[in-house]
Amino acid sequence: MTLLATEPTTLQVVWYLLIAVLWIGYLILEGFDYGVGMLIRVLGRNEKERRVIVNTIGPLWDGNEVWLLTAGGATFAAFPGWYATLFSGLYLPLFLILVGLIIRGVAFEYRAKNPDSAWRTRFDVMAGVGSFVVSLVFGVGFANFIIGMPVTTAPGNDNLYVFSGGFWSLFSPFALLGGVVLVVLFLFHGANFLALKTRDVVHDRAEEFAGKVGVVAIIGGAAYLLWANLAYGFGVLGWLLAAVAAVALVGSWLAIRAGRDGWAFVLTTVTIFTVAVWIFARMWPNLGFDNSAVAVPLDRVQAASTDLTLSIMTGAAVVFVPIVLAYQGWTLWVFRKRLSTKNIPEDASLAA
Repeated sequence: MTLLATEPTTLQVVWYLLIAVLWIGYLILEGFDYGVGMLIRVLGRNEKERRVIVNTIGPLWDGNEVWLLTAGGATFAAFPGWYATLFSGLYLPLFLILVGLIIRGVAFEYRAKNPDSAWRTRFDVMAGVGSFVVSLVFGVGFANFIIGMPVTTAPGNDNLYVFSGGFWSLFSPFALLGGVVLVVLFLFHGANFLALKTRDVVHDRAEEFAGKVGVVAIIGGAAYLLWANLAYGFGVLGWLLAAVAAVALVGSWLAIRAGRDGWAFVLTTVTIFTVAVWIFARMWPNLGFDNSAVAVPLDRVQAASTDLTLSIMTGAAVVFVPIVLAYQGWTLWVFRKRLSTKNIPEDASLAA
């Protein structure tokens, strides 16, 4: 097999950056959604309180998931080699993510269809389980991208790359730490979001919980960032990004302790953004693969579509990405006000 190019074209770089932006947007926006989903039964003590918690993300959660679909579609079209190797080699983890997303979506759509308390409890638990599973698997997955997923070529076909590690090889100590840290970080992010979006008792509980889980996030995040930079780092830039993430995480905890809900949420957003940038910087140029067993690496050049395909996609992105961003901003602005149990009708069964 002959490598046609050794350096990426401008369009390949642009589309890698755009895919990174889509994933970062997804992790930030769905991050607080997953955190809120896991906190419905933790912070909500009765139906009105749980309804307030669900309503904070009610207009947002399904729109936020579009970022994941778009990231997957962009990867499929721009880097088909990357997409094919990931989806064929990681079938079971991706299946778990799909199951978690389905469980979570069904829970939000159906919990208000029946006033029976057992019915709603069942779907609240499903929302928490689905949010937890997706967060955990994504955390494990991104940690494996940092390590580098081993690939080889299929027998008799040097153009077909396959994941050479087994399912259980994905659960190294570092990967498991990544899964746990992402779950805790999303819980902190979600609690800050609830503190920002609610009033009265739900707000007070969210602030109290954020103050506690924030300590766990700081300790776990420090261990994760130190391990990542010492074992898989990429120089001064990596340490700088880690420092920014650590300062933002500590700042968020201090802000929520001081009752500065807005700043607390902004700073967890900065933390997720910075860590995601670190991960995608680490994944360049080999896209998160360990190519030591192949003659020609599966990288941003080898996995990419033709420049003609990327040019057509760029034209579509120039038109539609600003529209999506404008819609996302408009949605957040329209539903910016805080909620409380006073906004929920006495007959909670009518609050669909």
